[in-house]
Amino acid sequence: MGEDIVMGKTEQLKRMHELVRVLNVARRAYEQENHSVMSDFEYDKLYDELLVLEKALGTTLASSPTINVGYEVMGELPKEEHESPMLSLDKTKDVMQLVEFLSEQIGVISWKLDGLTVVLTYRNGKLEKGVTRGNGEIGEVITNNVRTFRNLPLEIPFQGELVLRGEAVIGYKDFNQLNEEMDDDLVKYKNPRNLCSGSVRQLNNEITAQRHVHFWAFHLVRAEGKDWKNSRKYQMDWLEVQGFEVVEHHLVQADTLEAQVADFAKSIESFDLPTDGLVLTYDDIAYGKSLGSTNKFPRDSIAFKWADEVKDTTLLEIAWSPSRTGLINPIAIFNPVELEGTTVSRASVHNISILEELELGIGDIIQVYKANMIIPQIAENITRSGVKDIPMYCPVCDAPTEIKTDLGTKTLHCPNPNCQAKALKLFALFVSRNAMNIEGLSEASLEKFVEKGFIKDVTDIFRLQRYAAEIKSMEGFGEKSYFNLMQSIKQAKTTTLPKLIFALGIPNVGLATAKVICKAYANDPKRLLKAKEEELSQLFTIGTVIAKAFVDYFAVPENKNIFLTLLDEVELPDETQEVQQDLAGKIFVITGNVTQFANRNAAKEFIESRGGKVSGSVSFKTDYLINNDVHSTSSKNKKAKELNVPIITEAGFIEMFGKV
Repeated sequence: MGEDIVMGKTEQLKRMHELVRVLNVARRAYEQENHSVMSDFEYDKLYDELLVLEKALGTTLASSPTINVGYEVMGELPKEEHESPMLSLDKTKDVMQLVEFLSEQIGVISWKLDGLTVVLTYRNGKLEKGVTRGNGEIGEVITNNVRTFRNLPLEIPFQGELVLRGEAVIGYKDFNQLNEEMDDDLVKYKNPRNLCSGSVRQLNNEITAQRHVHFWAFHLVRAEGKDWKNSRKYQMDWLEVQGFEVVEHHLVQADTLEAQVADFAKSIESFDLPTDGLVLTYDDIAYGKSLGSTNKFPRDSIAFKWADEVKDTTLLEIAWSPSRTGLINPIAIFNPVELEGTTVSRASVHNISILEELELGIGDIIQVYKANMIIPQIAENITRSGVKDIPMYCPVCDAPTEIKTDLGTKTLHCPNPNCQAKALKLFALFVSRNAMNIEGLSEASLEKFVEKGFIKDVTDIFRLQRYAAEIKSMEGFGEKSYFNLMQSIKQAKTTTLPKLIFALGIPNVGLATAKVICKAYANDPKRLLKAKEEELSQLFTIGTVIAKAFVDYFAVPENKNIFLTLLDEVELPDETQEVQQDLAGKIFVITGNVTQFANRNAAKEFIESRGGKVSGSVSFKTDYLINNDVHSTSSKNKKAKELNVPIITEAGFIEMFGKV
């Protein structure tokens, strides 16, 4: 009997050591090397198993992730010790546990954003320092990078010493756009959190500047001489007055908490910022401080993670999707299931390492869920029949594939520089909304046109009328579809030079970068072709890598000829004339569907062309919220009403500031 107990404990200790090893590898990959080797679901499951073992055995290993927070600081960034340790938060998936935690107290509930935690220090009204969370005790000094955050005030009204914490994040829209624009650089980044971490912890802040990083304050550490009326809510509202964007937050009591959590849940689908739950903190500052903390968790706050809805289904296929960089991504195709109110039938597996870790085989019974209620992922493979048939040849061009290992992660690549998939992805970029904006040319349609020889390079897109009869007879097309496509192509011929440059797919040259370059050369295409690396590298946010890529692109005769041919096809408006800057100093937020503009991006460009700014969230600095549904109960409308920000329709905007 005694032997059985000893053997049981021995096995449990072995399992504990294995869990610590596996979790630390996954944690290091995610937090330090900016890539994933397992799903969040799998990590949480193993972490919870480790907690149970530690409690049962009364033993915690020194290297256990349950007592260590943050990434291990390494690299060449300067290091700095935090004045007080930055602890992690205890967590729950049970709303009733939140109610129990709150008890008779009043709480502040807010989003828990999924980015990189940063500590900022201001003195005499100016930003002095920015430091990452690091391992909770020592962080990396990233002050130069912090200065490039899109929404961060470099100067504030408060003149005393101010220390605050917040989350550096990249929104889903910016993440997706950056993936399109800078595909070469983003092979390792599979989600906004990884991209943000990799962008903020850079030695060269020009990279951070290109990545659209925003800062959202969530905690005031210290502001000398201020009376906080013993209220966390008051502190957060005061930070807004100083010019910071603060995470959405609401006061709650035990009887209103469940409804407020439900309101947050409803808005997740349209929420642009990556989030992994909510944070509940006691509003009473003194009471919260009196509770102290454990070695890892403060006792005044608790994190809430959404209880994932998990469904069983059958894996039908692993599809392999080539990109324009040559990376071939595995995608799991399974029998459709309903998750969080939508039908899901596919999920990205990201790379071969995750494929092998899950032992995915066709016909396996798998469990799927939506990470943070948004992104479909595989939680578990129940039958684990094993990985078979990783393609030996590219599914598009039949060239032999290569398996590469980078930072311990295995990925599949097509080395053929002439692979049609690379061309197809380039064509898709060319016609995309932020480039030439040609509606009616989906990737599927482009693929058909490439197969039939209608499109060999991007200039052929403007000559599709040569194949009118063939296109009209193709499945999915007809007279009306063909006519609409031709109209869209005709409209696309009137564009701007930055959009044309972006549409070419020059490595690392996104739309924002293209605007900087074109402006520096007075929007003169001939001058662009003569641009020198030394000149370009001196421009703000450009630097040597982008400068070389730009010059190298036009040094290829074929690329230069394509560009010159496109210049003959398109019409570029005269941008040397000064546009009235009557919106200078005004900040707008645009939400909902638009009807007067082609899309929200078009409205944004119009406002910016007139000197205005467009923000992604409503704050006290917002002058107008544009929403055609002025009576909407959306979070943006609610925030606007709370802050007395006028809500206007497009028609109201045009009446006030001129026609489109």
